[in-house]
Amino acid sequence: MRMLDDIWLSRGCVAAFASVGLYWGAFGALVPDLKPQVGLSDGDFGLALLVSSFGAICAMWLAPMVERALGRRVLPVLAVLMAVAFLLPGLSTGGVSFALAMMLGAMGSGTLDVAMNARLSVLEGASRRSLMNLNHGMFSVAYACSALATGQAREAGWTPFTVFAALGVVTLMLAVVMARNPVDDPPRNADAPKAAPLSWWLLLPGGLIVLVAFVSEQGTEGWSALHLERNLGAGAAEGALGPALLGITMAVGRLSGQAVAHRFSEASVIRIAATISAAGALIAACAPSLAIAYLGFALLGLGVSVVAPMGFAWVGRLVPDELKSLAISRIAVLGYAGFFVGPPMMGGLAEAFGLAASFTAIGLLILLAPVVLVPLLQRQEAARR
Repeated sequence: MRMLDDIWLSRGCVAAFASVGLYWGAFGALVPDLKPQVGLSDGDFGLALLVSSFGAICAMWLAPMVERALGRRVLPVLAVLMAVAFLLPGLSTGGVSFALAMMLGAMGSGTLDVAMNARLSVLEGASRRSLMNLNHGMFSVAYACSALATGQAREAGWTPFTVFAALGVVTLMLAVVMARNPVDDPPRNADAPKAAPLSWWLLLPGGLIVLVAFVSEQGTEGWSALHLERNLGAGAAEGALGPALLGITMAVGRLSGQAVAHRFSEASVIRIAATISAAGALIAACAPSLAIAYLGFALLGLGVSVVAPMGFAWVGRLVPDELKSLAISRIAVLGYAGFFVGPPMMGGLAEAFGLAASFTAIGLLILLAPVVLVPLLQRQEAARR
C-alpha cells in the first residue's frame, strides 16, 4: 500500500521515467535491425553513438537552464520533443544521418532524464519520502515491456520507424499525465543564508558511481541482443529476451530497493550490488548456452539496478535542500554520459576482440564502484559530519 501511495504521489515523474524506458528498451531490441539498415560495422555503429553523445552531454549540462525556463511544464514538453526526435533513427539509411538522428534522440532523452531526476529530488525533499528507487524501477518496467513488445513486433515484420511511431503515441498519452501532475518549483527564501558552493570532491565520486552503473546498463541494453543472436544462435524474439531480462531484473531490484534503502547504508548496498552485477557480466561473457547467458544478464540487471539510484540518493542526502536540484543535475550529467560511453566502448571492443571481451570489460568496470568510488564518497560523508 505504501508503494501505491508513492506511485500516486510521484505519478508525473513516473510517467516521465516510463517514457524514457520505452524508447531505450525498444532501441536495445532494434539494434540487430538498425545496424544493417544503416550499413555500419560494430565499430562504426559504436562510433555513431559516440558522435551522438557529445551533443547529448552538452544538452544535459544545460538541462538546469531548460528546467528553470520551462518550470512546471518541463517534463511534458521534453517528453514530446523526445518522441519526435526518435522518429528520425527509424528513417535513417546511412551512418551520418543515423549519428545525427541518434544525437537528437539522445539530447531529448538526456535532457528529460536530468530534469525528471531533479524534479523527483525536489519532490523527495518536499514530501520527506524516498522515491528514487521506485521511479527508476518504473523506468525498468517500461524498458522490459518495450523490449519484449519490440521483439514480437520484429517477428511480425515491423520496421524500426513503425516501432518508434507507435511509441510516440504512447508517449503523448504519458505527457498528458505529466502535464496534469507537475512538480512545483522548489520554494525560494530570499532571507535564507547562501549555501556553500557544491564541492566536486563530493560530486565526482557520486557521479562516477552513477557513470559505471550506466555504462554497464546501457552497454548491455544495446549489445545483449546482438551477443545472443550472433554468438549463441538466438532468433529475434530470443535475442530480445536479453535486454528484456535486464529490464525485468532491474525493475525487481529497484522496487525491492525501496525497502532495502531503509535498512542498510548506501555504501553497503552499492558494494554488494556491484559485486553481483560484475559476476553476472562475466557469466554472460563466457556463457556456453542461451540459458547461462540469460542467467548472467539477470544477475547483472539485479545488481546494477540499485547502484545509480543509491548514488543519486546518497549525494542528495549530503547537500542542503536548496542545492539538491543542482547537485542531482551535475552528477546526472556525469553519470548519464555512461549511456553514451557504454555502446561505443562495447562496439570498439567487439570489433577488435569480440562481444565476449566487451562484456568482460563491463564486469571489471563495475568493480570500480566498491573498490575505489565508495571509499572516496565515504570520506566526504565523514568530513561533513
